[in-house]
Amino acid sequence: MKSIIELFSIKKADESTSKNIENTEEEREQIRITYYQSGFAASVKATGRPIVLKTCFQNLYSSFENQCRKQKEEQERLKQPYKEEQEKHKIELKKFETGLSIHEKKEEELNNTIENLRQEIVEVRKNPDKYIDGIKGLTAQFYIGLALLIPITLYLLVFYVSASYSAFFKEFSDDSLTAAIFDKDAFTNAFSDSWLEGVLVITIPFVFMGLGYVIHMVQKSTGFKSTLRLISLFALTFLFDGLLAYIIEKKIYDFNKTPDSPLYNLKIALGEAEFWMIIFAGFVVYVIWGLVFDFIMKEHEKLDAIKIYVRSKKEEIKNIEKQLIKITHLVNDFKNKIIEEAGKINVLQSKIDGFVFPVKEYINYHSQFKEGWFQAIGTEIALAKSSKEELLIECDNIANEHLESLNLINPDFQHLVYSKN
Repeated sequence: MKSIIELFSIKKADESTSKNIENTEEEREQIRITYYQSGFAASVKATGRPIVLKTCFQNLYSSFENQCRKQKEEQERLKQPYKEEQEKHKIELKKFETGLSIHEKKEEELNNTIENLRQEIVEVRKNPDKYIDGIKGLTAQFYIGLALLIPITLYLLVFYVSASYSAFFKEFSDDSLTAAIFDKDAFTNAFSDSWLEGVLVITIPFVFMGLGYVIHMVQKSTGFKSTLRLISLFALTFLFDGLLAYIIEKKIYDFNKTPDSPLYNLKIALGEAEFWMIIFAGFVVYVIWGLVFDFIMKEHEKLDAIKIYVRSKKEEIKNIEKQLIKITHLVNDFKNKIIEEAGKINVLQSKIDGFVFPVKEYINYHSQFKEGWFQAIGTEIALAKSSKEELLIECDNIANEHLESLNLINPDFQHLVYSKN
């Protein structure tokens, strides 16, 4: 067996020199011939026995592997693609780390913003004037205005119920102006006469209040058109009050007129103090009601500013949370990519630290050794033709079993990498 192992010293010739230089095509051809000669010589000495061939292949593989490990420059050349690939992954890793840092900072900023907004929602209820201008003392003003509005509203209800009943339905039996404007039985008498009369007199006050609400809403807008609408609404209210006053005053005039009295007309109405008293008893109080209503509505809007402020902050939090979800997904993606890239770099590093086995080259030398072995059986070993054929088949099976044990039967890879770990 010692003589068989010594045959491999042929391919190790000048090993100290080959360790430091890259094999040229001429050198590779010389090595190929050496393996062929080694196989031929080994076959002659072993008389082509398959069991010896099996040992020779094992020694061939071990010797070739050791030789490859010692060829540092060749290993560096074979590892260069892995190093280049590793550099690409390192660049990608750096990009992902930068992206992660940016998005983590953004995530932190969004979380801080949400926390600040939630704190503001709590604080605005305790100290609203800190966040909303002009809100201090509004509660008292609002309730004072409301306290004034309620009795004025009751006054208008009584006035317009009585005035509308007097103007449209009442038959005068008294020339007292007070009885004409403020009839204590206007409501009951209207419903006693007809439910339609009752509905009419009870809804007319709400027409005026509706006009007051419209005036309040128009005042929210600015510009020439809004001013024109406002003037028109006040003029309409004044004309309606004037019409009520005219009808009531006409009824009183007709009740008190004599055969010599002229027909009642607008000129006579304008000259009567009672006519203007009726107008101002309704219209002036209505204007006051409208001003007070507008005031308390504005105060209420200011008080409602806290709810609006809180609502806006909650909406802002929802929008930021949507952004935060996207940022969190991006952060997780970057973390996964960093782990993936780091894993690839580590795998490549283990290959770089390990050993690259040139599969195609070994198979080539393996075939040359086998060819030399078979050639020796065919030309140097004295056996019958049938025995030689059987021996060649058996040796070929040994060669295939050797490659199969190394998973090198028809390989689709150029190199086999043995990692360090």
